[in-house]
Amino acid sequence: MISFQHVSKTFAGEVKAVEDVSFTVNPGEIVGFIGPNGSGKTTSMKMMTGILQPDGGSIQIGEYDIVKEPLQAKRQIGYISDNPDQFLRLTGMEYLDFIADIYGISQEERQQRIEEFTEKFGLSEVLSRQMIGYSHGMRQKMMVVGALVHNPKVWILDEPMTGLDPESAFQLKQMMRDHAKKGNCVLFSTHVLEVAEKLCDRVVIIRYGKLLYEGTLEELERQSPSSTLEEIFLEMMSDESI
Repeated sequence: MISFQHVSKTFAGEVKAVEDVSFTVNPGEIVGFIGPNGSGKTTSMKMMTGILQPDGGSIQIGEYDIVKEPLQAKRQIGYISDNPDQFLRLTGMEYLDFIADIYGISQEERQQRIEEFTEKFGLSEVLSRQMIGYSHGMRQKMMVVGALVHNPKVWILDEPMTGLDPESAFQLKQMMRDHAKKGNCVLFSTHVLEVAEKLCDRVVIIRYGKLLYEGTLEELERQSPSSTLEEIFLEMMSDESI
């Protein structure tokens, strides 16, 4: 479970990236985090994972407060950032071993999971190569494997489909469904409504750091039955909607 309550974040004393935003992601749910670039999605996710500290409010991951109990909270999280260009001097296997070491995963467990995920994403043959030689899509897939190698209950995924080929995107979406069915939770950011419509139980829509909507897309459509989902979203994103 993710509980994000009355959270705010200001940069340079004046730029309000997130302003009094509240929402939850319940066990067994896939929730889409929707908004245009610069809406506050990545800042919110970085606060959930402890990369950034909130100025106010509370963030709970499972039963742990990310500020007061950061280590316990972070052990519950699998996080895919919006930038896959990290640790590029390491080989794929060195990177995955590094992540597994951080979380104290046994050799037997990590071998099983690494084999499963790298085969699923077509990475088995490149594990001995430095990631600096990977394509953008291969790096993105390696970040996915690294985020999941410790079998976390809470997935926080920032634009996880970016750079993935159709087969890998399909595999990841299926993994997200399977993870939620086991009583875990998934929060992923996207600006592609079609993906959210097919995959999400609920959506959270923000703009300029403010919460605009939390609920199902079906409920959102019922509020404006004469408009398409795309038209509703574009209207919400327009300056006139504020």
